[in-house]
Amino acid sequence: MHNIVFDLGKVLIDWDPALAFTEYFDDPRDIPAWMERIDFHGWNLEQDGGRSFADGIAAARQAHGEDARPLEGYVRNFPRTIARPVPGTWEVIETLDMAGVPLFAITNWAADTWPAALHGYPRLHTIFRDIVVSGRVGLRKPDPAIFGLLLDRHGLAPGATVFIDDSAANVQAARNAGMSGILFTDARALSDELAGLGF
Repeated sequence: MHNIVFDLGKVLIDWDPALAFTEYFDDPRDIPAWMERIDFHGWNLEQDGGRSFADGIAAARQAHGEDARPLEGYVRNFPRTIARPVPGTWEVIETLDMAGVPLFAITNWAADTWPAALHGYPRLHTIFRDIVVSGRVGLRKPDPAIFGLLLDRHGLAPGATVFIDDSAANVQAARNAGMSGILFTDARALSDELAGLGF
């Protein structure tokens, strides 16, 4: 194995979207029910696929009326949702970088919130040779095309490339594309699996 491709959310950067909406609720315990009621995760999936924030708000307003209003603060408050790194994983990736391992990333991330990630985690600018951001390319995992995009862009051999993600579906999609796949659970287990692959 020669190349490693990382997912970012829940692998390197923790994400708690409920933190973006606290100003709209007297009791933060009401937020999860609201998120389920408006299908926040379905809405966010469309954002990850390239839909603009303005179009996303318009769609939510049409579907849910005034109940969608808290979404209007999502981009503004997004930095709160990614304030915490995933414990231990940055240390793993820094060790790989020092060893000269070529590092890449593929992330399902909306184009409108991506600048907050780069601002909050400036090491993203330098540790990865390339980051494919779903909202910018109009493709999202587990679509095999997003894996092919990265592999083709850099001439990477699938059989010499490892993909790491916290989603079993995404890991399986990478394996279907000919890559090795590691399902992320925590940094210690990741280190052990990478050692088993010779890293």
